Amino acid sequence: MFSKVGQIMLYVHNQDEAVKFWKEKLGFVVISEENSGQGFRWIEIAPRKGAETSIILHDKEFVAKMSPGLNLDTPSLMFFTENFDQLHQDLANKNITVGEIMNMPTGRVFNFADNEENYFAVMERNSL
Repeated sequence: MFSKVGQIMLYVHNQDEAVKFWKEKLGFVVISEENSGQGFRWIEIAPRKGAETSIILHDKEFVAKMSPGLNLDTPSLMFFTENFDQLHQDLANKNITVGEIMNMPTGRVFNFADNEENYFAVMERNSL
């Protein structure tokens, strides 16, 4: 049986720029960085150390060559926050593309884009 989602693979065109975006703009931390020495490099990031789920940044071009049939589309990720309005404002102030706040049956939601125009969603959660 599965116990949790451990890692999410995110395939990007520029790993260094992606790390910079997630760290500097979103406050994520680098958990680890590995390099096979043969062109295969991956960087594990998370909202904080000890987070149950992390994101692995992979080089899209390299992975496409290694696994031609693999779906390299951006996963639909939903992040939770307790400081919804503040986060929306902070992202906008950092010149990140943010969508309008929408009221959904499950709560308020907005989306944002990374530096490669991959879109992710944020949902207000009062008790994480």
